[in-house]
Amino acid sequence: MRIRSINFYSNFQIIFLFAFSSIPSCKAQKVELTKFYQPHNYVCYQTSEPLQIDGKDTEPMWQNAPWTSSFIDIEGDSKPVPAFQTQAKMLWDKEYFYFFAKLEEPHIWAKLTQRDAVIYYDDDFEIFIDPDGDGHNYYEFEVNAFNTLWDLFLTHPYYLKKDPNYLFNWTIPNVKTAVHVEGTVNNPNDKDQFWSVEFAIPWDALEEMSGRQRLPKPGEQWRVNFSRVDWKMDILNGQYVKKKILSLEKYCLKIIGFGRQPVSLICIVQNDGAMFSFLKKKLEMAKMSL
Repeated sequence: MRIRSINFYSNFQIIFLFAFSSIPSCKAQKVELTKFYQPHNYVCYQTSEPLQIDGKDTEPMWQNAPWTSSFIDIEGDSKPVPAFQTQAKMLWDKEYFYFFAKLEEPHIWAKLTQRDAVIYYDDDFEIFIDPDGDGHNYYEFEVNAFNTLWDLFLTHPYYLKKDPNYLFNWTIPNVKTAVHVEGTVNNPNDKDQFWSVEFAIPWDALEEMSGRQRLPKPGEQWRVNFSRVDWKMDILNGQYVKKKILSLEKYCLKIIGFGRQPVSLICIVQNDGAMFSFLKKKLEMAKMSL
């Protein structure tokens, strides 16, 4: 039984600013920078109350935080709109940078349970944080539906073709993650609704590569990226089985960006050769897992 094609959905090249006010009603705005960018604005507000990291967005601050636009294919309008919606939102306080993402999915599955396994061999949600925005020395966080975390540090972009560019044994201290599943995991006999993931990433670790031993100030810009990995699957003998055939055009990311206003956060999307080099690298590693 065929379920779906493989997709990478992603928010790439996001630059964010910080807001100190409470959350008003707001909507994304498009900003034209260069022909390589299709940025959107996103205001990331400071939370005035503690957040419980449980994979849910039931707290009032999360309920009032604006969603990003829905994830699209990395190739934009030339590809169909993804069948299942993915969105994210962000908050911050003096201790943590918070992320919440909701991934619609009728067939939720996961296999990997060991910390720092290569999580994108499963369906996953990914966050990339580059404090100074130069494409070097950035953080990557990936989690699957089992809440298995892979955190790693990358020294330079894949397209530079200088290996290795990653530190697999790098572990961020005091990071918090949680996953909520509206449905069941690894049960092909039912139809699931979605899974959601919540992150609390401590500023103490992010300051290491920011060049500033302090919290970001209003108006400062960091680059943040998101990605969703969605594999093509079959159901064989009552189990989910990964398809053996992959193609780059189906191995794609959804791109969106966020913009920050004087007191908030900016996200910018980039669709360029560096992105496709990144995809090719991941495709090669994914093939090795089949």
